[in-house]
Amino acid sequence: MSNYQAIPTLGYRDADAAVEFLSEAFGFKIKTIFRDDTGKILHAELSMGKAYIMLGTAENRSDLGRFTRTPNEIQGINTQTPYIIPEDIDDHYKKAQAYGAEMVIALREEEYGNRRYTCRDTEGHIWNFGTYSPFS
Repeated sequence: MSNYQAIPTLGYRDADAAVEFLSEAFGFKIKTIFRDDTGKILHAELSMGKAYIMLGTAENRSDLGRFTRTPNEIQGINTQTPYIIPEDIDDHYKKAQAYGAEMVIALREEEYGNRRYTCRDTEGHIWNFGTYSPFS
């Protein structure tokens, strides 16, 4: 068994607002936040159960930032979309809706048994939430 893991990493123009949105709408818990001298988020780690994400302030002048853009900067296009498995998909969906997540695909049952929905966050990143787990 290997120790490889994958952690989605996202950039946000307003990382503080993103942390608040991801915590309130999706239920992520803040694990750590590192800031620069001006208070800007350089690196943040959030978790929901065993799901883990990292994010930071997106800046075109940083080493990685010169290769990336937020979806809102490129007409809402996403090239990757995290898939997260919440404990209660129905409750999670209602909470995300109530907090203002833009529903792209409403909660539904797939032919293969997965219950899932897809939504967009405040800066255009698309998120998938569902019940299917390849680990169970």
